Amino acid sequence: MAVTRDNVLAALQNVRLGGQPLSASGRLSEISIDPTGRISFAIAASPAEAGTLEPVRAAAEAAVRALPGAGAVFVMLTADRPAAPGRPGPSPAARGPAAPPRAQAVPGVKRIVAVASGKGGVGKSTLSCNLALALKLQGLSVGLLDADIYGPSAPKLFGLSGKPRLVGERMLEPLDGYGVKVMSIGFLVDESSAMIWRGPMVTSAIQQLLREVAWGELDVLIVDMPPGTGDAQLTMAQSTPLSGAVIVSTPQDLALIDARRGVAMFQKVEIPILGVVENMSTFVCPHCGTASPIFGHGGARHEAEKLGVPFLGEIPLHMEIRENSDAGRPVVVADPGTAHARAFMDVAQRLWAGLESDGGRRAPPRIVIE
Repeated sequence: MAVTRDNVLAALQNVRLGGQPLSASGRLSEISIDPTGRISFAIAASPAEAGTLEPVRAAAEAAVRALPGAGAVFVMLTADRPAAPGRPGPSPAARGPAAPPRAQAVPGVKRIVAVASGKGGVGKSTLSCNLALALKLQGLSVGLLDADIYGPSAPKLFGLSGKPRLVGERMLEPLDGYGVKVMSIGFLVDESSAMIWRGPMVTSAIQQLLREVAWGELDVLIVDMPPGTGDAQLTMAQSTPLSGAVIVSTPQDLALIDARRGVAMFQKVEIPILGVVENMSTFVCPHCGTASPIFGHGGARHEAEKLGVPFLGEIPLHMEIRENSDAGRPVVVADPGTAHARAFMDVAQRLWAGLESDGGRRAPPRIVIE
């Protein structure tokens, strides 16, 4: 029997919050149920309530998991609370500064690298996927966290369609993508579902995907960040001991403006810039062999030199990269001998050399908003 939204709400009638059923509290997000019976939703909470509401979250998860036909259940506490109906919430000034998330390492993970971009559409996810696999081919133990909640790409890029299974009461087992441990919100919700989540819900989901996954022992965890310089990047920087960030950009001036902002944001919160990568650098015609700088060429290298950060390399604009990505066969493992696959390998080698040179470990910064 398929679980419905009404079934979930009925189960939550037995979970009490403030003397009333959780389902009537006004704190529930949209309830997502995929065809396999996997259920996910969030409970809104202020930062001060997070600790006291953890038993409510656990009770809600247990109540829904007990429903006949329910698959894995994914319940989150957000860091925000909607205003009561007909009543405006307090202004940000009245609320005061939110308590910063507590920084803590991820057990077993030696280094965490954020792959970021100032804007979407520059090939960040394709680079993250092939970079993780290139590091794996160097003999390292590698994981990839797809933290792009609104547009998860890892399931498609790795050709994965399974669901992570629960290991114990709370931990999820990552899926295996060509030897890389992979976790994505795309494994937990139907691919056609729209993730209509506010910023605090996104950051809460990212933290759970980071910390409630059985990563095991990893030399490096690649985090494919959402594009931009918002809540997700700040939360990751503040609550996680990042070894550094890789910034991806295409060569043209329009993209470099946003890449510049990405570099500035990570520098502002004292996250090392491990390097800049120029993606879609040059197109070589497969028929005549003529090189065409469709988006320009060399812009990211020049920008890296101007900013005083490492330049990790250029990735060409090539049809086989796109075709293999669409087929779930990343070019690094599908055609490792090609020039475009070697370009990813070169970037990975330079990145790892930089990580080894500084030990790859650092304490997370304390971010102060003035």
